[in-house]
Amino acid sequence: MGAGKKTSELEKVLDYEFKNKELLKKALIHRSYGNENRKYKKVDNERLELLGDAVLDLIITEYIFKKYTNSTEGYLAKLKSMIVSEPVLAEISLENNLGEYLYLSKGEEKTGGRKRKSILGDTFEALLGALYLDSDFGMARKFVLRYFEERIEHIEENEELIDYKTILQEYSQQKYKQIPKYVILEEMGPDHNKQFRIGVEIKNELLATGIGRNKKSAEQKSAKNTCKKLEIKPYEAL
Repeated sequence: MGAGKKTSELEKVLDYEFKNKELLKKALIHRSYGNENRKYKKVDNERLELLGDAVLDLIITEYIFKKYTNSTEGYLAKLKSMIVSEPVLAEISLENNLGEYLYLSKGEEKTGGRKRKSILGDTFEALLGALYLDSDFGMARKFVLRYFEERIEHIEENEELIDYKTILQEYSQQKYKQIPKYVILEEMGPDHNKQFRIGVEIKNELLATGIGRNKKSAEQKSAKNTCKKLEIKPYEAL
């Protein structure tokens, strides 16, 4: 009932053998599992997720602190928020097929829980919390950097992680003393497959547009296109 693959297989994937197998199992128990399994009514991975989040935060902060020695606190904070984010954690989880090892309720499984980004991101943090308790900080750091070091080295190439709206807003406030205005210019397609074309205005001038499947996506794309037009380099703006 919602149980994933054998955890022994996952240990091979993670290249780490747990001394305490119950820790590993607990890291994989989603809170929904207890709804259909009374034995696990009050057992889930959320406490381990909280711990893993703190461990991950420290490891990444220490790494970028030492790597970017001349960067400001603001730059490091924004860089960390892009690295330690749901898209990145979910991507790593998908690469390792973590969803296949989860303990989920039937309902959660039927609605795509094994591939849901929020669940996958939380699972990675829970696994890290479990590994930290099972070993030590040094092993946890080695485990994290195996997945994150290359991503940090090439983060400038991953535009999906860059928050162009925030970058454009800070630029506009500093240069023009006002924030950009996002205007819906067009709604296209049927309700079940709608797309939005949104424009960015600064000082009543339409600078660029972007198209997305929802307003948030379209705004990000229009902000990205505006940054390119104004020749705002994301990492110089951080």
